[in-house]
Amino acid sequence: MLTLYHAPRSRSTSILVLLEEMGVSDRVEVIDVTVARQDGSGAPDARNPHPEKKVPYLVNGPDHLRERGAIIAYLTDMFPEAGLGRPVGHPQRGAYLSWLFYYQGVMEPVLVLDWAKIAHPALQTTFRDLGAMTDRLSDALKDQPYLLGDDYSAADLLLSSPFQWLPDAAPKDPAIAAWIQRCADRPALKKVVERETEGMLA
Repeated sequence: MLTLYHAPRSRSTSILVLLEEMGVSDRVEVIDVTVARQDGSGAPDARNPHPEKKVPYLVNGPDHLRERGAIIAYLTDMFPEAGLGRPVGHPQRGAYLSWLFYYQGVMEPVLVLDWAKIAHPALQTTFRDLGAMTDRLSDALKDQPYLLGDDYSAADLLLSSPFQWLPDAAPKDPAIAAWIQRCADRPALKKVVERETEGMLA
């Protein structure tokens, strides 16, 4: 059985949303662990097999995965019938993987650097800046509702995820704003957020 190590209201929440979207949440054991938080709360959890005690961390027998993009690609390949990925041979396979890796390799670093108010020519040359990231998303969404066209995919889930938790970080672009709202209106996201919020209040 698949095992997901998860901390509520963290980056791993998007993996819970993916499992809910795919209808396979009953096929994955979720183990809640603590993690060190930016506000100083929390702490590394000895039960977490992640080498840096981060989440998400997915275990499938001897196969261990970290990094959200990798976990999303793995799960959508494992459950292709859900239609949230693009399997090998699909004409959008390259675009799908490119968006997953764009998030990990460009978008999240740019957002973190902007939030931390850190700027340097080497960083901008490597990752570009917030304006370039906004232009990339806007170009992709100006004539279609989702990153890959008319259908929602796990790429939309991943790339919209930071703006679900930090709406003030969302670019002030109409096409992007409408896309973020479409992703926020997904029943799976609402269900997981409600469940995690109730759990923290209990």
